[in-house]
Amino acid sequence: MEVKVVEIPKPNPDLNVIIGQAHFIKTVEDLYEVLVQAVPGIKFGVAFCEASGPCLIRHTGTDEELETAAIAAANEIGAGHVFIVMLGNAFPVNVLNQIKAVPEVCTVFCATANPLAIVIAEHNDARGIIGVIDGNAPKGVEGEKEQAARHSMLRRFGYKQ
Repeated sequence: MEVKVVEIPKPNPDLNVIIGQAHFIKTVEDLYEVLVQAVPGIKFGVAFCEASGPCLIRHTGTDEELETAAIAAANEIGAGHVFIVMLGNAFPVNVLNQIKAVPEVCTVFCATANPLAIVIAEHNDARGIIGVIDGNAPKGVEGEKEQAARHSMLRRFGYKQ
C-alpha cells in the first residue's frame, strides 16, 4: 500500500467544497436534487467517482466552472464512491444536513473553504481516503477580542441573533 497526499484544486481560493463517500451511482442525481431544493438559485458542481463497471467520474451541476472544478478534484482523488461538491453562492451550513440525509451517503469527510489536501491510500489499482488536511494548525487561543469578532461575524452572516 502506498500513501499519497492530494491537493484539492479550486478555481477560487475562497470556494467551499464538501467531500464525502456514498455507495451508488444514483448519488449524483440525488445530490443535485437536494442542493437545488436547499438554496434557491444555488450554484454548484458535483462529481462522483464510480467504483465498479466503467469506473467513470459522473457529474452534474448548475454552474459549468464549478462542475469542471468538481471533476478535476474527483480526478485528483480518484477514490471509489467519493463525491465532491463545489459550492458557489452557498455555504456548507446551508446544505450539509440535506447531503447527509441522502440515503446512499455514507460519510462526509469535510466541508470547508480552507486549503484542502486529501490523504489517500493506494493499493492494487484502487484508492481510498484515509483522512483530510483542512486549513492550518492553530496559532494560539482566542481572547476576548477574538471572541467578540467571532460573535459579530456570526450575527453579520445571520447565523445568530
